[in-house]
Parts: sequence; C-alpha cells; structure tokens
Amino acid sequence: MSTVIHRKGHRESKVAEPRPSEAEVVAKAFEPPQGLVEATEPVQPEATVTYNGRNVEIPDHYRIYVGDKLARLERYDSKISRFDVVLFHERNPRQAKASQQVEITATGKGPVVRAQACGENFYASLESALDKLDSRLRRVKTRREVHYGNRTPKSVAEATSTTVEADLAALAATNGNASGLVDTEWDDGVAPHTPGQIVRIKEHPDNPMTVDDALYEMELVGHDFFLFHDKETDKPSVVYRRHAFDYGLIRLS
Repeated sequence: MSTVIHRKGHRESKVAEPRPSEAEVVAKAFEPPQGLVEATEPVQPEATVTYNGRNVEIPDHYRIYVGDKLARLERYDSKISRFDVVLFHERNPRQAKASQQVEITATGKGPVVRAQACGENFYASLESALDKLDSRLRRVKTRREVHYGNRTPKSVAEATSTTVEADLAALAATNGNASGLVDTEWDDGVAPHTPGQIVRIKEHPDNPMTVDDALYEMELVGHDFFLFHDKETDKPSVVYRRHAFDYGLIRLS
C-alpha cells in the first residue's frame, strides 16, 4: 500500500490495482477481436492438424478457427499431409506486446514450409503467421511452373558468391534452425534458464542437394542458416544470410 501526499500535507491511502492472474491473461489472449468475421460453416483441412500449447491450453473455438484458415492454404499444394501448430505464451509481463507466439509448419512430399509470428493475442499472431505461410506456399507453387526465354528466373546460386568466408560470427549470431529438423529433448536435470548447456538436439535427413535448393528451403522456413549435404562437393555445408540481402556459404575442407 502506498500513500499520496497532498499540498496541505494530508495523507491519503492509495491501493494499487491487483494484477490479473495468469489464467485471466491467457483467456483474454484467446478472445476474438472486435470486428472479426468467422465462417458460419467452418471447414477443416484434409491434412492432419496437430496442436501443441506451451504454457497455454488451446480452446476448441480457436482450433476450429485455425483449421478453417489452414484449409484455404491447401489450394497451393494438395500433397500437404500435416500441419503442426505450436502456440507459446510468454509469462514475462514485460513482453506483453509480443507474448503470444504462433508457429505453423506445413509438411508434405515437397520441402517443409514454416512461418512464425508473435503479437498481443493469438488471433493477431495467427494472422501474421498465415500471411507468411501463404506467401511461402505460393512461392513453392510458382517454382514448379516452367519458365521460358527471357523470363527464366536467375538461379539463387548464380546470384550468390561461392567464396568460402570464415564469418562464423555471423552464423553464431543467428537464432534460427534448419528446416525439417526433429526435436529431441530430454530431462538432464538442468534448470531451463541455466546458460551454457545443450538442451536440444536436432537431426534431419541427409538428402544431397544443390546450393540453390538449400537457399530455397532456407527461405521457406524463414531462418538465417541451413545445414545441408552439398551434392557438388559431397560434403556437409552451411548457407547463411548476410547483410544487404547477400548469402554466405561455409564448406568443410
């Protein structure tokens, strides 16, 4: 309890407003925003949809809304077999403006496509993530089309310098992950906040590909680097994003 001193010296008690509980914050994050128009007959995608909530329970009305949105994305690729939807709630009140995070991963016979966004509520985060996923799925569909003559797009590998640069600092500064990775987590008895510990191992298939394909898949998942098996050199290599829209390539000698 604090006090307020007026000019005349009189003291008046001032009771601080109680902070909302964690359950109230989460419930508000799932409230549909004003003006939101929901489908009268929502549909569900043919692909399997899995939901994973971290620090949050996902209500049924939100699952129905997400499923109806994902069903519209299947027009880009009918071979999508699974959508993985991950919701994360940041409990730190200082991160209130970006405390609700949504990540969507589309998996099929083609490359893995992923999008992630955060915002003040899960509806705003979902819309941002869906916009990114829509753009990347459209890019996959456009890539399958055949281009002729002067309209043939220039290869990303051709526009990228193949010089090996020892710029490991740029790679270490990134916080993205390669696409198609499988998370393997274990309880090693170490508190999650303890720094300097390996808390996650990721593995993905060793499919040989070109530098152009590696850059293409890196862009689809929206990350800053991508580990791949270089078809040309038959060696593990890493492509990564540099400043000014350039890329870097690291190869083992």
